[in-house]
Amino acid sequence: MKLKIISGNANIELSKQIVQKLGVELSEAKVGRFSDGEVQVKIVDNVRGADCYIIQPTCSPVNENLMELLIIADALKRASAKRITAVMPYYGYGRQDRKAEPRVPITARLVANLVATSGITRVLTMDLHAGQIQGFFDIPVDHLYGTPVILSYFQEKKAKDENFKDIVIVSPDAGGVERARSFAKHFNADLAIVDKRRPRPNEAAIMNIIGDVKDKTCIILDDLVDTAGTLTKVAGAIKEKGAARVFATASHGVLSGNARQKIQDSCIEELVITDSIPLSPDGPADKIVVLSIASILAEAIMRISNDESISALFL
Repeated sequence: MKLKIISGNANIELSKQIVQKLGVELSEAKVGRFSDGEVQVKIVDNVRGADCYIIQPTCSPVNENLMELLIIADALKRASAKRITAVMPYYGYGRQDRKAEPRVPITARLVANLVATSGITRVLTMDLHAGQIQGFFDIPVDHLYGTPVILSYFQEKKAKDENFKDIVIVSPDAGGVERARSFAKHFNADLAIVDKRRPRPNEAAIMNIIGDVKDKTCIILDDLVDTAGTLTKVAGAIKEKGAARVFATASHGVLSGNARQKIQDSCIEELVITDSIPLSPDGPADKIVVLSIASILAEAIMRISNDESISALFL
């Protein structure tokens, strides 16, 4: 079956890296806009009977990128593609995964329905905000993790930096404890948990730190960083408790608003993220380290195309 890689406009650089790893070329497709702003798609290459992969994280602008994904999928379906896989390194609307209060939508489920209806037959994604989102889909979902590349980075840092020692992995909330515990095992490190309350969306108040961080090198581990309000408050609270050094890492660097300035002004030495979302040129980036997930996604695409297991890619 012919392998075809199509890219939307969300993260073209990542798409180029993936096809380079795969040893193929990006399929020619025109994804633009009509004069009234509607999405315009034309698949130039012949995709009849092909195994097609659309690389399109649904990051900001979320609605634009989501519509591009759905319309590209519809175009491929009508062009008789045999299989259509959506490669969504970042799944937008993933935080709206439950009814946290009355009369609110479960938008993560709505997006899953739209994806399946568009003609997409499989989803390849990474570090969903809640693993249960996989159950929102009635099509197969392959859920990867960015942890291997992040882990390798910090292991190399530990080997090279003699001051990078006495490591403690910090979970910024109770929901991330399992992720932090798994990460801590690789360093034989202790675990700390931040108990916080969130009075309103995108705002957090630190309540208590459970665990010993005094004179330790702390790595705050999360799935994504959005406004960086929570992250910088957690970092400040850890520093007040006597932490020697504070690092932070997350798979997805949403970094909306003035998040980058907050990180720049904080006690965080480095924020390590992946390129699941492209880093915009706006704002300071001195403390931000971006790691590529192209190899992981390329390997997953090749294994899916060859009907092989991808469980070996799970950490």
